[in-house]
Amino acid sequence: MTDHGDIRDNQADWDNAHALSGAYAVDALDDLERARFEAHLRTCPDCRTEVETFRETAASLAADPVAPPPSLRDSVLAGIEGIRPLPPLTEHGRDRAIPEDTRRRRPWLASTGPLLVAASLVLVALVTTVALRPWASDNDQEPPTAVEQVLAADDRTRIVREFPDGSRADVVVSRSEGKAVILTEDMAPPPEGKVYELWFQTPEGEFVPAGLMPEQPDATVLLEGDASDATAVGITVEPDGGSPEPTTPPIALFELDA
Repeated sequence: MTDHGDIRDNQADWDNAHALSGAYAVDALDDLERARFEAHLRTCPDCRTEVETFRETAASLAADPVAPPPSLRDSVLAGIEGIRPLPPLTEHGRDRAIPEDTRRRRPWLASTGPLLVAASLVLVALVTTVALRPWASDNDQEPPTAVEQVLAADDRTRIVREFPDGSRADVVVSRSEGKAVILTEDMAPPPEGKVYELWFQTPEGEFVPAGLMPEQPDATVLLEGDASDATAVGITVEPDGGSPEPTTPPIALFELDA
């Protein structure tokens, strides 16, 4: 049976993974960070909601780029010398410390305040990401696990299957890594006394055992064995403990690109 200890140990380093939702929403993560966060995202509805919120905020702030006129920089620098700083505010003299013409210009805050708050949320999320990267040590980043290497590989291929009951399974394969990963979402448990078994299909059409699925609706599993020349990944229902060869037809077959 597949040893999932490295996956659970890596997950333990993700106590602060929620801090990455803002950076993920604006595509500010590198490939490895994105792969790690996406694996976390599949099992965290709170983070999925945050990502959607941040994306909506970022979209509302988006605008077509406009090149400023060349004279703008010079005029801004020249105007700095003529700006008179306001006196400091005090608790009992707040209104008196602000000139009358400045107080009259304040109403713009009422209309732009919510937009500024939204922009601040995105900025805070990005800053927090840098400060709280959960897998980073003081000296260097922790080495990626085999699962993360597959999910971040440049040559990765993802095959998706959705089942009639609404569940879903994704297989990600990297030929350069020689490995494959399966990610399930809302997967129904196998019948009592049975297990889901994973298989690699060889170019000759034979099925080679690649491990057992845990009895969890949402799981990330590294398949056992070499995926370099596998033509498909299959899932079958087998007796408890697994079988050296399939005893039932596959309930799902993920055909891999050659």
